[in-house]
Amino acid sequence: MTDLTNKRILILGAARQGQALARWLARHGARVTVNDLRPLDDMRATQAALSDVDVEWVLGAHPLELLDRVDLVCPSGGVPLTLPIVAEALKRGIPLSNDTQIFLEAAPCKTIGITGSAGKTTTTTLVGEMAKLAFAEGGMRNAKGSPRVFVGGNIGDPLINYVDEMTPDDLAILEISSFQLEQMTISTDVAAILNVTPNHLDRHGTMEAYTAAKERLLDFQAENSAAILSYDDAGSWGLRDRVCGKLYGFSLSPLAEGLDGSYLDDGLLSLRDGFAYTPLLLREKIQLRGDHNVSNVLAAFAIGHAADFPLDAMLTAAEEFRGVPHRLELVREWNGARWYNDSIATAPERAMAAIRSFDEPIVLLLGGRDKNLPWGDLADLVHRRVEHVVLFGEAAGLIEAAFGPTSGVTRTQVKCRGLREAVDAAALVASAGSVVLLSPGGTSFDEFIDFAERGERFKKWVSELS
Repeated sequence: MTDLTNKRILILGAARQGQALARWLARHGARVTVNDLRPLDDMRATQAALSDVDVEWVLGAHPLELLDRVDLVCPSGGVPLTLPIVAEALKRGIPLSNDTQIFLEAAPCKTIGITGSAGKTTTTTLVGEMAKLAFAEGGMRNAKGSPRVFVGGNIGDPLINYVDEMTPDDLAILEISSFQLEQMTISTDVAAILNVTPNHLDRHGTMEAYTAAKERLLDFQAENSAAILSYDDAGSWGLRDRVCGKLYGFSLSPLAEGLDGSYLDDGLLSLRDGFAYTPLLLREKIQLRGDHNVSNVLAAFAIGHAADFPLDAMLTAAEEFRGVPHRLELVREWNGARWYNDSIATAPERAMAAIRSFDEPIVLLLGGRDKNLPWGDLADLVHRRVEHVVLFGEAAGLIEAAFGPTSGVTRTQVKCRGLREAVDAAALVASAGSVVLLSPGGTSFDEFIDFAERGERFKKWVSELS
């Protein structure tokens, strides 16, 4: 829809993405209806935030009759496509879209899209830092002579908030989730799929459906585009036949002959493009813990290279990057033990990556709400690497059952009701030289608004230990 004037658009969900889209559409002449399941009393602040634009509100239910008078339905990221009103829209042939799709349709500039089961935010943030240095120092200025790098999407602000001020010389870098991708029919100039491992099966149902959502980032690229896939991850690398343009790989070991990209060889990160080999930096220069973060840095180099960032800008950003909150974030050292906040680990695979980042004895806090994901591989790793396990929250019993009987094992295990109680339990068993690791493996929704609130509460309670 290039002309939005008087187009009737229904937005489902009035959280961050829905609000941003409603404002932009209304300002471009669309007749917008915002529909949210929450009642009026819970929505007054949201309505006040959108009081500067003309939108209609329908709250407390998703009546199907709303579809009788719309040209387009825009489910927000948290709204499943199985919701009856979405299913009915599809049945009637009403097209779907979302804020990311509409942004990409409107964006006048080059775009980079990054998705994956883990590492999206770290990689997106680092690519953003590389881009900002590239624009400021590497001659990639826009026509006005000022750096114009926009980073957002599934993190930070939805970029639809800024699309009207963008110029063709700017750059937009988006983290894109599977929830957004499953309804999109457009992609970015540079697309990266970092990994595809079990996640969000409570939403997608099967790994096949989850993978299909991720691969849409490749399916709609142009022939002159670039795609970056992990040579180490079977789920990501298995999508290489879907690449429309130039393929780059990244790996913790040397790449196959003929494959361009970034890799680690004998402790040195390097880049290959054709017959050109460029040493980047020593692994020890990376300030983030764990192989998974080295992989994220390699991905960022491959993405930056595909986007023509100057080498100096990429190197400076990588050496100075200290990570993102709630991702193996050191909270404090107390009684000789180091406490880490990895609240972002909302899947067992992510908890496994965190465990592998440490050689020290580990006290592991696991729990939250399950996403219908397998716990068996995590259980095997915990049996080998963890000294004390503290289970908490809604999934504690399920994880306990997956771990099996504790008789005959050397580790200890306790079960708590919530995270606060789990912090106190961990403090009782943590010893000097050990690591206390909150890497829950489940979502936060049984106790907190999101993983960030869970991480902030964890940091507060750990800081109060005395």
